[in-house]
Amino acid sequence: MPAPPLDRFIDDIYCLTGVPGHRRIGVPPMPSAHLYINLGEPALLWDSDPSVPSAVLADGWFMGLWTRRFLLEYPSRVHLVGVHFKPWGLSPFAGVPANELRDRWVPVNAVWQQSVDRIRNQAGEAASATETLRILERELRSHLVEAPVRGLDLVQYTGGWLEASHGAVPVGALSDAAGVSSNHLAAQFRAHVGVTPKRVARIYRFARLIASVDTLRPVDWSELALTAGYFDQAHFSKEFKDFTGRTPTEYLDLRRRFAADQGFSQAGGPMPAE
Repeated sequence: MPAPPLDRFIDDIYCLTGVPGHRRIGVPPMPSAHLYINLGEPALLWDSDPSVPSAVLADGWFMGLWTRRFLLEYPSRVHLVGVHFKPWGLSPFAGVPANELRDRWVPVNAVWQQSVDRIRNQAGEAASATETLRILERELRSHLVEAPVRGLDLVQYTGGWLEASHGAVPVGALSDAAGVSSNHLAAQFRAHVGVTPKRVARIYRFARLIASVDTLRPVDWSELALTAGYFDQAHFSKEFKDFTGRTPTEYLDLRRRFAADQGFSQAGGPMPAE
């Protein structure tokens, strides 16, 4: 986690280098917005919506909160640095309305002019992963808006409740605690996240469910779904298939087959795509 004040908006900054164990990764909706700076060969991205054309991601790109899954194909050798923002975390950096970044990717240089070249020049082949992370952290600090963005404090406050509760706090309780109407809260979430608090809660709930799967033990999906806040089994099954492209049984089988792969986080939602 980065140092204050970046930690208010960012969950982690990371660096990936080397040969990927799996080049094609399926990514379900997760409670994050993204920044990628590609220091190596281009990557490819496919939306699960077949009407959306694929993209070649050569330099750097921002991605807002995604409400559906996408597929990312790494090059044969990876060299990139990235940021996982909190759902509202892009707002004070990008200067772009969040609803324009929802389910979309935008070149970094379209938002931060010349930033990719500056980062590339500083983070050359000789730079260590630690140095590269420091370079990106400095760039982030230089773009952080000093004056409070209108409505962001409200979204951060109520969004923190959703994060801490894994989406279990009713939206009505959020607006009551904040002393605002549900319509006002929803409008501010659309402005700073791109979606309503109800949609953010759904994504946090799904992320909690995925993180609770223990591949070394028998999995009672009904119990896990109930613990995560799914009270309708049919709705759970449909949302799981929509978010991952697989049934719970198929997803568990994939997790178990790739459980021993080095460098792959089994606690998260992204999985190798076959």
